[in-house]
Amino acid sequence: MYIPKEWDNDIERRQEEGIPEDDIYRKKTDIALGKVARSLRNDARVVAWTFDEWYGRDGELLDGLQEIGKNYVAEVPEDFNGWVKETRGLLATRSRKSRKKGRKPHFPRLEVKALTDSEVYNLLVYSRKLRKQRWKKYYIKEGEKGPVVWEVKGDKFYRKQGEDSLPGVVHCLIVARNVLNHDEGKYFVSNMAPGSNGISLQKLLWVAFSRWPIEMCFRQAKDELGMDHFEVRSWQAIHRHLYISQLSHLFCIRVHQQLREKNSRLSVSDGRAGALRSINLAASPELSTVGSTAALQLCQRHNSLPSASQPESSIVSYRANTLPTETVGHHSRETALLRTG
Repeated sequence: MYIPKEWDNDIERRQEEGIPEDDIYRKKTDIALGKVARSLRNDARVVAWTFDEWYGRDGELLDGLQEIGKNYVAEVPEDFNGWVKETRGLLATRSRKSRKKGRKPHFPRLEVKALTDSEVYNLLVYSRKLRKQRWKKYYIKEGEKGPVVWEVKGDKFYRKQGEDSLPGVVHCLIVARNVLNHDEGKYFVSNMAPGSNGISLQKLLWVAFSRWPIEMCFRQAKDELGMDHFEVRSWQAIHRHLYISQLSHLFCIRVHQQLREKNSRLSVSDGRAGALRSINLAASPELSTVGSTAALQLCQRHNSLPSASQPESSIVSYRANTLPTETVGHHSRETALLRTG
């Protein structure tokens, strides 16, 4: 449970609400890392962790997953910074003392002639490597209105890592846009590079677009069972409400599955329910034939992607990127990170 920072030292309020002493303020990304560690202690095994851009923009979360040796495919905002060309960093100064006067240089740091980091949106617009690439079409799933197809570009990527924000190990940058709506786009960064250890771009896309079952799970719990409809005044009461709503959801899902199995010969397959089926990704000018329904859903957020070249502009500093509260709630983001894969 997330505790606001201003509550941390408010002893009177904590006692009034019944908050245990060992429950203190932690960043939501720190809570997420704690949940990852807990799942690993319980022998959970995943291909890669994935999460939306609210979590993906936090470099400390990505660093934490990197430190424990876990793969991830993170959706990132369009102002996420990095490099598409390898950039060197200087770790120490020369051994002999410099005769020049003035302020001593800071180490570690980038080389003087090193390229400045850029936002992924600017890399898409101005990077020669990305501009020369052709968009490749990938069939994602069969939607309610027909096949859902996205166009994709990808390249090597070096994100800022550590306290010094220097380029780290090679990553992969994936840019995707909806074929029917080029203004709807997504950016993904992964510490798995295609071509190594059997990793392909199709596998990265499978992970990147696989959050829909978790988001659908929370949407059902909120809309049908009132998981987010509560007005309580104590720590114990909120936990009781969440436990009851989740237990009720589990009961409904099991009954639903039993009825589907019983009537499987008579019913029509519904991609919005049931277990996650394999995603049918295919890349080529000719799209593959739709073979099965994939239980995936695309988020309704929009990142504008360019349809034409734009005039040059200076690099904009890291901007806050907040998501609409009605689209993805705190619980959805947290659990999407835990259960996807």
